[in-house]
Amino acid sequence: RVLVVDDHDVVHWGFRLLLERQSWVESCAASTSGDDALREAARTRPHVALVDLFLAGESGAEVAEELRRADPKMKVLLISGAGRISPSVARAAGASGFVSKDWGAADVVRAVRMVALGQEVFAPAPDGASEVALSPREREVVTHISHGSTNAEIARTLYLSPHTVKEHTSAIYRKLGVRNRAEAVKAAQRLGLIT
Repeated sequence: RVLVVDDHDVVHWGFRLLLERQSWVESCAASTSGDDALREAARTRPHVALVDLFLAGESGAEVAEELRRADPKMKVLLISGAGRISPSVARAAGASGFVSKDWGAADVVRAVRMVALGQEVFAPAPDGASEVALSPREREVVTHISHGSTNAEIARTLYLSPHTVKEHTSAIYRKLGVRNRAEAVKAAQRLGLIT
């Protein structure tokens, strides 16, 4: 039994259709939020929950923790099209793996099956890159952003021009798939880039 937790209708319906075709899948339910996932999990008792890393206004890693607290036997596979999570942070949230939405359908199905069988599946970082593709300077900038510093304050602290800080900030938004400072801080915390 599988539970798909994703806030995009097309995505969770697509995963349901894909998984329901598998002979080893007894049932496939879907939820669009953490609270809904907890209710659905209590009703359907899934063996595996496939949880989007970036739910609207929620952290998929936190939802994974809540699902595992509610049912420690449940396995969780995190998935995302916009970001990455390190294996250590994913494991700390109780997840048995992380895959990208860029993977082919057969590979995602195989990952769900492997997690159901008690194995771990972690997508390798692309082209040998680090798991989160922020440069050391970008990590410094996002850390200062998390402390509430303005671009001008960050520029003075790091001995950079305000224009350079703005360029780093834009790169951070692009790489984390976010639109503003608050989302950048949340995404960086979820991915273990800042504490």
